[in-house]
Amino acid sequence: MKRLLPVIALLPTCVFADIEYTGNAAVEQRYFFQDALYSQHERANLSVYFAPQAYTSFNDGNDSIVFKGFYRVDQQDEERTHGDIREFKWTHSGDEWEVQAGIGKVFWGQAESLHLVDIINQTDAIEAIDGEDKLGQPMATFSLFKDWGNTTVFVLPYFRERTFSGEDGRFRAALPVDTDNPIFESPDEEKNLDWALRWQHTLGDWEVGLSYFDGTSREPDFVLNNETSEPSLRPFYPQLQQAGIDVLALLGDWIVKFEGIQRKVLDQDYTAFVGGFEYSFIGLFDSVYDINWLMEYQYDGREDITNVISQNDLMLGTRLVFNDIDGTQILAGVVQDLDYSNVRSGFIEASSRINDHWKWRVDAWMFSSDEPAEPSFMLRRDDYVQLSLEYYF
Repeated sequence: MKRLLPVIALLPTCVFADIEYTGNAAVEQRYFFQDALYSQHERANLSVYFAPQAYTSFNDGNDSIVFKGFYRVDQQDEERTHGDIREFKWTHSGDEWEVQAGIGKVFWGQAESLHLVDIINQTDAIEAIDGEDKLGQPMATFSLFKDWGNTTVFVLPYFRERTFSGEDGRFRAALPVDTDNPIFESPDEEKNLDWALRWQHTLGDWEVGLSYFDGTSREPDFVLNNETSEPSLRPFYPQLQQAGIDVLALLGDWIVKFEGIQRKVLDQDYTAFVGGFEYSFIGLFDSVYDINWLMEYQYDGREDITNVISQNDLMLGTRLVFNDIDGTQILAGVVQDLDYSNVRSGFIEASSRINDHWKWRVDAWMFSSDEPAEPSFMLRRDDYVQLSLEYYF
């Protein structure tokens, strides 16, 4: 994928003359407040990324091609120095239908703190700790747009493996992850033919989505490999069936959000959901500022919690919107484990435009965990703040 990126980035130039070029680039400086669990890790880390985009349409606007690339260079972690094609797809639109083919990115879900139903794209886990960044997914889709809702069928012919931090990176386990030797339940391995179906419809103030997925799980388990001189963890990707529902309701100053799934994977059949609300105070104290309060409850029915981040947790947060010309916003929250009082995490996201091309962003995460069974235990010394300076063109 890294070698293909420069070639594919130039391909639209060779085929189409009328192309819109956009994108962004950024310099990001992270600082970790504590020494890592592993002595080779430094507290400060600098990285840069470049994300070009190209778009063209033809056939009277009925056909289009979009390309979105990504490449990051990291100061310390060679695994985080990586490139990816986030999107490179062709779209043909009819009156009430649409066909897409290529590499795409799809988002499902409504909740703020956790996206349970979002399963099409693999997580680019070396990008950020929140799991919001995704790898491009090879796919072909057919969508039908009717008064009774929008229905899309997904055919996913190739599986993308999850990325992991290297030995010199933060947010890692005690043992390195051997990404060169994954294990698959399917005999077709990464070429297993996955598929999915989604229906979405707006009913007055309610937006409802129903989905089904059958294929390779995007969340790996891990198998200990101690047959070599240096033990490691091999990712294991089982087959999975998932039925999901997501709901968003706009009820005056209230926004109600819910996501729920029923999964069958290996010998497990379990339910998980996240749900809550966001309440808006418009013009706080007769000012131009808006403040939103958020609360969401996270539940996961699995008994083995070693790989479950949100089994019985509560998220409380607030979003401050300045309503200024620069689009300044601040989002802050805390996620408390209701089973263990000493297990929690907190986050802050703030951003604002400097001018038409430049933007600053601050992200911070804090972790507290004294419970070895919780996944957050390995992050207990990875509190950090990140300052980003972004350029848009």
